Amino acid sequence: MNWLTTTCAVWLGLTTIVSSSDIPADDGKLRIIVFGAHPDDAEFKAGGVAIKWAQLGHHVKLVSVTNGDIGHWQMAGGPLAQRRAAEVQAAAQVMGTHAQVLDIHDGELEPNLENRKKITRLIREWKADIVIAHRPWDYHPDHRYVGVLVQDAAFMVTVPFICPDTPHLTKNPLFLYSSDRFQKPYPFEADIAVSLDDVFDTKLNAVHELESQVYEGGASGNADYVAKVPAASAVQERKAWLRERWESRQKGEADRAREALIKWYGEDAGKTVKFAEAFEICEYGRQPTDAEIRQLFPFLLK
Repeated sequence: MNWLTTTCAVWLGLTTIVSSSDIPADDGKLRIIVFGAHPDDAEFKAGGVAIKWAQLGHHVKLVSVTNGDIGHWQMAGGPLAQRRAAEVQAAAQVMGTHAQVLDIHDGELEPNLENRKKITRLIREWKADIVIAHRPWDYHPDHRYVGVLVQDAAFMVTVPFICPDTPHLTKNPLFLYSSDRFQKPYPFEADIAVSLDDVFDTKLNAVHELESQVYEGGASGNADYVAKVPAASAVQERKAWLRERWESRQKGEADRAREALIKWYGEDAGKTVKFAEAFEICEYGRQPTDAEIRQLFPFLLK
């Protein structure tokens, strides 16, 4: 499905559906699906690890569960939904991944049966080995409810007689939470941490495509914010501005996940990782051994 098909579906109020031709053939490669609440969340939280899987030929899809149609300070509705769908498709081209935007209004996601079935079907269609989503406690209701919906699907994906129109999985995937800084009911725990040092520039190029969010500030932006950002015509200056902010962000994640980095990369290598993404294992779904985690994350050092 190209970005025009996706954005027209959003504009017309239709559910965006991936056709069978977009589902990868069974080829023995890993299959990973990442759920973010808005068109940018999955890219921000798991774009680096998605690039690493894609570079090894594995199949990765990033799903925006809402269409982001109020996620800007100056524009909204169909035009913004179209714009943001195009942005994540452009980012996917950079990352070598698939992208899908669901036609649910930004700020209106509900943890109901219809949406639980929608998430269940998406995981089944992708035949996922790994599912990544927000934790279900977060400042934004859409983020929270993505976490709830994915948790609720964690058992249902293997149950034959719910959503029987989509073949159930015979093996439960590994469900992971992406990182956050929230402390209650308990802080994020980095069970798995991945070095992005070799793909940081590629992730930065993907984030660069999310213009409405990173250069215009999204829903929290304003004219003063935009005035401080280098102009779109000054590409190198703009990317340098972006790099400064994302270096700080991914360095902070590496520092907070240092113990996990040392576990997975060894003492010497783990201490020198500059940029990272980290993930917490959900207690629902598959509970992997360390050896299984290395199979699912084949770029971790032995």
